[in-house]
Amino acid sequence: RLVHLVEKNGDRVISDFGVTLDEDGQFAFAWSGSALMRFLADVYGKSLVSDLSYKEQTSSAAEVVEYLAGSSRFGIGNYTDPDDRDTFVVGMGYTHEELLKVLTIRYAMNLNSYQKYIATTIARNVGERTVALVMENSNELPGVSISEDTVRRYTGGVSMSQVLGYTGKISTEELEELRAKDSDYTINDVVGKSGIEQYMELSLHGTKGAETVYVDNVGKVIESTDYLEPAAGNNVYLSIDSTLQQAVYSILEQKIAGIILNKLRNIQEFTLPEGGSAGDIVIPIYDVYYALIGNGVIDITRFRSDEATDAEREAQALWESKLSGVLAELETELKEKETPYSGLSREYQVYESLFVQCLSDAGVIKTAEVDTEDPVYIAWTKEESISLAEYMRHAIAKSWVDISKLELTGQYADSSEIFAELLRRGGQLLSANTEFSRRLYRFMLLSGEISPKLILEILYDQRPAGIKEEEIRGLREGTVQPYDFMRRRIENLDVTPAELALDPYSGSIVITNVNTGEVLALVSYPSYDNNKMANGVDAAYYGKLRIDKSSPLINYATQQRTAPGSTFKMVSATAGLLEGVVDEGSQITCNGIFEEVTPSPRCWIYPGRHGVLNVTGAIEHSCNYFFYDLGYRMSMTDNMYNSDTGIARLREYAALYGLDEPSGVEIDEAEPQISNTDSVRSMIGQGTHNFTTAQLARYVTTVANNGKCYRLSLLDRLEDPDGKLLEDYTPQLRNELTEVSSSQWSAIHVGMRRVVENKAYFDDLGVNVAGKTGTAQESRSRANHALFVCYAPYEKPEIAIATRVAYGYSSDYAAQIAREVVSYYYRLEDEGEILSGTADAVTGGVANGD
Repeated sequence: RLVHLVEKNGDRVISDFGVTLDEDGQFAFAWSGSALMRFLADVYGKSLVSDLSYKEQTSSAAEVVEYLAGSSRFGIGNYTDPDDRDTFVVGMGYTHEELLKVLTIRYAMNLNSYQKYIATTIARNVGERTVALVMENSNELPGVSISEDTVRRYTGGVSMSQVLGYTGKISTEELEELRAKDSDYTINDVVGKSGIEQYMELSLHGTKGAETVYVDNVGKVIESTDYLEPAAGNNVYLSIDSTLQQAVYSILEQKIAGIILNKLRNIQEFTLPEGGSAGDIVIPIYDVYYALIGNGVIDITRFRSDEATDAEREAQALWESKLSGVLAELETELKEKETPYSGLSREYQVYESLFVQCLSDAGVIKTAEVDTEDPVYIAWTKEESISLAEYMRHAIAKSWVDISKLELTGQYADSSEIFAELLRRGGQLLSANTEFSRRLYRFMLLSGEISPKLILEILYDQRPAGIKEEEIRGLREGTVQPYDFMRRRIENLDVTPAELALDPYSGSIVITNVNTGEVLALVSYPSYDNNKMANGVDAAYYGKLRIDKSSPLINYATQQRTAPGSTFKMVSATAGLLEGVVDEGSQITCNGIFEEVTPSPRCWIYPGRHGVLNVTGAIEHSCNYFFYDLGYRMSMTDNMYNSDTGIARLREYAALYGLDEPSGVEIDEAEPQISNTDSVRSMIGQGTHNFTTAQLARYVTTVANNGKCYRLSLLDRLEDPDGKLLEDYTPQLRNELTEVSSSQWSAIHVGMRRVVENKAYFDDLGVNVAGKTGTAQESRSRANHALFVCYAPYEKPEIAIATRVAYGYSSDYAAQIAREVVSYYYRLEDEGEILSGTADAVTGGVANGD
């Protein structure tokens, strides 16, 4: 009743429980990994995660709900007969959503041991109508009260979310950790969950107020005494320029949209031709049409609602017809044809894989008990030489199937009965699975069973903003083609790269003050709205973030690692110069292919050649051959090539640039990885190098200031509520490359300046920039990562920038993004032109030019 009262006027109850509803309306865990194990330990009343039994560790979300809702501590359910307490049925009379909301509240009360004098907050920031309703019904809601509280409000938009983080209700694990430092923390506290909120929690949380309260037997306050005024926490100031942060976020989005438009083609599918490279990859428009459904831009659940539009109802009818045919064909496959997986069409391979996945997710197939070394399992998963029916029968025989989750008629069932029920249950789960529903639309698009025009009409029905009447009218009448209509949506950012989640859809930029090590901007695209995560998590919003294929909860600036590509070559140049294998004037002749090792690596210019180059020229032209030769020379011991020797030497210099540890920023960051294999290829940023954008930013900062390596910091200062300075967070100098001479630095800097001078798009900038491009290949089936590191002004560096667009095709594109950032920072062009709010075209884009 209380939940319904709160929601009657559009308010919502807190949903910060470890179980949520997935897009199919089924129970799913909100967390994973160690956080999930801690939650399960709390559920089952275990002090340690290690105390959980195997069955408890592998519980499904539905089993956890059933356990909690049916336990004596909670008892959520109805009796089919009020006079017969033996007919209690867990959750009967509740929808899944209602059950979860009630369970969340009861679980929070349980954490307080149901002590009636310790409040449990069930809803925050409710409106006046809800307040009035609760107060009007107070006689029927014993123990329920309304109180004023503070709320967290973030400014700066989504661009700041990954830096600031958000707050949420304390977990038992966090409570234990924080109470070790401050005994005032309680299970009802709200604490920092990520970002600076988490890092500075102890400084931000303040001191609690207190009072002695006298209440009656239902908890109604009669009298209060001994009031102690609460004290605000300290104020933390960041080094981040929030205006710059927002602008860089917009620039990144605009340019990524421009890359997508540059690679978009009016075709159904793309297959990389034999001998083709990652630079040849393009984006078929049909991938874009499907992405509207595949990543939830279009809400397909609306198609079957009473408010569905004509276009939505038409799509639903087409889908139902397709579903019927697919289920019939799957039944025939499983019962009669039994085609080996490799012999199926790509479409039915997808369906059969999802069939197994649905059974696994529902716990019908006991994934933890499946023997992955079993020959039949290998034949199904790796060799693809047997049919799904054969695999299912084997799973039954091996007891990998939990028959308690099947509806078998008798107490004993033979394998044929189990098989039949397994097929029925699998089909049932498949039909209710949203991912399967979306995949049906993909194959309907490719086969022509549903038209792009209909998909785009639905887009307009659900999201008309930004679409002009003449455009939709032209689409319906056939004067505007679906391809052109969709291009316009991307151009106008009506549909963003993040929403499409097609390569490229993510990027990151870190800007530093080269003279202090302070971070001026740390941008991760895409991001999320942390106002919807604080003051009680918006469960629906969080659920959408978790399944979003663009992974907006990841901080791409600090948590994504990729190879640095040729941006690493200043490290290699430093190593070669200080090891004495070359000096500033030494010349190496690039022949296109380096034949001193086998297999012989090629320079990017092959079958061409760069000819004679020194260090400066090698950086300018990004000559791989030159750096292969450096790596080879550094690996020589007694005139014998030893890769381990070269790697050991290279690692020393990478460490001097700070690439052996996280950058120093005060938020979670992945550990860097300096290559540990193949000294020749490692010199050009290949091997096993893996760094975050923040780590590359620290490295290029060190280059820019001639060798001062700082521990980067996002923090500026800490003040008490009265403005008294408590701590100044000036970044610490970690180390300095004192052995590098001025002439050696000059050789590196001139090479970087020439890199930029060779880029026509930098010609009219007005500020001289020095930089280095980098392209990193991760997969032949996906575009290369695009990287660019730079500093400006060249003559007297002030800022350093590291830019990465994952699967962004060409380092040229990353360089063009950095160019716009420099232009904005120094106010070299009209702000309105830079921050246009529309896709920004990219030019050039040689895929293997560095």
